[in-house]
Amino acid sequence: MQKTVTSNSKVKVITMNGIIMALYLGLTILVAPVSSGPVQFRISESLNHLVVFNRKLMWGVLGGVVVYNFFFGFGAIDALYGGFQSLISLSMTALLYKKVPNVKLRLALNTVFFTVTMCIIAFMLVPEGGTAFWTQYATLALSEFAMMAVAAPVMYWINKSVHFDKRV
Repeated sequence: MQKTVTSNSKVKVITMNGIIMALYLGLTILVAPVSSGPVQFRISESLNHLVVFNRKLMWGVLGGVVVYNFFFGFGAIDALYGGFQSLISLSMTALLYKKVPNVKLRLALNTVFFTVTMCIIAFMLVPEGGTAFWTQYATLALSEFAMMAVAAPVMYWINKSVHFDKRV
């Protein structure tokens, strides 16, 4: 009986991450003209906050980033840099899950982590666009901060009804 319960849990986690990945792709494609490049307003970045509520959901977000960047962004290099940036930020928030019990503080820290690590994306884009690093980083960090800051209270409110922490 225990094996079936464990197996069902794993299937549920994989299924939820697959749904999140598809949602990330759909939301990013929806705003495609501003999803890539020096200013990025990806509605899908709001899904980065899922890791605040449930660490198991980070893989769907990471998968969405990598797949979108590979097929619709700047290819393999974008998938590598974007995936690395997301993995670092999501991992930092996941590591704080038990150390920082306050959900609002974790949301704020997650926003900061994603904003600061946009330097990785700026580093990738500078040779492509001929823009100075700090200018590139400023536009990326500002757009990421705006999206994540707006999304934080929205995701907090959605979690009150959906309970992301109890889903998988």
